[in-house]
Amino acid sequence: MFKGSFTALITPFKDGKFDETSFRSIIDFQLNSGTHGLVPTGTTGESPTLSHEEHIRIVEVCIEQANKKAPVIAGTGSNSTEEAIYLTKHAEKAGADAALVVTPYYNKPSQEGLLQHFTKIANSVDIPIIIYNIPGRSIVDMTNETMAKLFKIKNIVGVKDATGDIPRVYFTKNEVGSDYNLLSGDDATTLAFLTYGGHGAISVTSNIAPKLCSDFHNLCMDKKFHEASLINDCLMPLHKALFLESSPGPVKYAASILGLCSEEVRLPVTTISNYTKKIIDSALRHALLIN
Repeated sequence: MFKGSFTALITPFKDGKFDETSFRSIIDFQLNSGTHGLVPTGTTGESPTLSHEEHIRIVEVCIEQANKKAPVIAGTGSNSTEEAIYLTKHAEKAGADAALVVTPYYNKPSQEGLLQHFTKIANSVDIPIIIYNIPGRSIVDMTNETMAKLFKIKNIVGVKDATGDIPRVYFTKNEVGSDYNLLSGDDATTLAFLTYGGHGAISVTSNIAPKLCSDFHNLCMDKKFHEASLINDCLMPLHKALFLESSPGPVKYAASILGLCSEEVRLPVTTISNYTKKIIDSALRHALLIN
């Protein structure tokens, strides 16, 4: 079971190309800050705009740089079942510890379509698979009934829940099973998610504040929720600011302020406005990440 703070890694670019040097430095920064796991090539990693060659290289570099110091959950989802199978097979061959597979976007499949999509992917590999349920981006919402059916497949092990619906954690745990790995995909509600019985988070904010996020999760795992809430108070303005415009525009700007990489993104995502930059600067100061 995956527990703690998993970073939904940004993909740094330089002059339109994958910036491998900065990416390796970012991974070192994460590992040295106590991050519990790494998630490359997800939504925050701008996976929809990556070529297959870039996607494959990014996963391989992450696994190599992590060097078994933390688990790697590779984003391998697609709205094409066959493409998702291709990417998931590669992640398994490359040595990833699990695959994060998003519900198919744009297609708007039925619950039966979701069931068949994930079943076919899972039956094509042995690697553990975590469902990524994010209706805000994919439009479709996988029900607990569908998850319970999928959980009968041995290598479908959990969900990244980005619905922000906290009572759902309780119902998922009770309807799907207590062994189902529950990971938050919404930074602002993670504290509540964990108090309801969640196991960790796949976080955007931890790109910028990995030590604070890992400390927060360590406290939660020790059931020290009051102490964790103090860290959460420091991070809450940042949680909000990083989603004022389309992600990962804001988090890449924050990363540039910390000297991690450039703020370069790929269209159709654009660099953020000066107004949003000022709010992020304030949030970084609130979290004592800059002076």
